[in-house]
Amino acid sequence: MKRAQQYQAASIAVLAGWLTDHPDEETRWRLIAEFLEEYRHEPSSARMSLLAMEPPSTGDTRWDVFLAALAEHLAARDGAGAPSWTETRRLRRFWFPFNTPAARVDAFVHAPASFRRRGVFIHPQELEVA
Repeated sequence: MKRAQQYQAASIAVLAGWLTDHPDEETRWRLIAEFLEEYRHEPSSARMSLLAMEPPSTGDTRWDVFLAALAEHLAARDGAGAPSWTETRRLRRFWFPFNTPAARVDAFVHAPASFRRRGVFIHPQELEVA
């Protein structure tokens, strides 16, 4: 008899693989929403393990930095420090993933600190889509 595989939430390293496999922006945002939904449903005691392992490069520095900012943001929300691998990831030029004039202004004003200090400007609401 075949044993059923136990469900396990995706880690941020798994998310990096998904982003690498799906280069179109719309799909990437859906995958991020899926990751955030799984993360939220995990017990707080298990969440840091989903952020601990450094994700491989997605092939796009912007998304690699986004993952570091996301890991730090989620850890801070849970009252924990950022995983050590996040410290070295920064952009040299600002990136506005949602690049309309209104979205740029809104993101510039409201971006969470972990994103802003890395040069990624995103409105916090974009992280609440799930």
